[in-house]
Amino acid sequence: MTTRALEGTLSRMARDTQEPDRKRSRPSSAVGESFIQHQVALKRFIARFFARMQDIDDVAKESFLRAVDAQSAGTPIRSPKAFLFRIARNVRADHFRKHGAAVYVPEEDMDWATDAPGPAHILERARDMARLKRALQALRDDRRELIVMVRYQGMTHEQVGAVLGVDAGTVKVRFHRALKELRDAFTRVPEGD
Repeated sequence: MTTRALEGTLSRMARDTQEPDRKRSRPSSAVGESFIQHQVALKRFIARFFARMQDIDDVAKESFLRAVDAQSAGTPIRSPKAFLFRIARNVRADHFRKHGAAVYVPEEDMDWATDAPGPAHILERARDMARLKRALQALRDDRRELIVMVRYQGMTHEQVGAVLGVDAGTVKVRFHRALKELRDAFTRVPEGD
């Protein structure tokens, strides 16, 4: 699989599945507003690392509670969305340290558009998806997380930089390196089942 094909595949994997806005009572805090506005995206981000809905909800709730505590303690918050994602990233890391790491990429996010989906093509696609999943799992956590934020969540380099605490240029360089490592990992994964 070429770099261009891999990037195209990752782009298609990032289909937007936003739920329609619902009317809710809105809290007055910036963190509360941000949580309501971005909770679907936040849960989608968390879902890339957890298979069980219970874990996704627990990490989202813990992230919100930590964000509210930080705001109450007077922590300056320039970008509430980035702040929530950064906290979710930390909560996820805490969970993985305690329970072990796992990667979950929903099968529908791995679907590729085809012109003529014959049986051979379907089998090849299924094998490539399995290889891509294994290649993603083989990456370091920070590389995998960067790919998830940019390709799956559609976050800009600036937003990712705010989450990671680095500038956008650094994110671009790290993202480029992460894609290269993913391509290399993909080529090392055996083609069988």
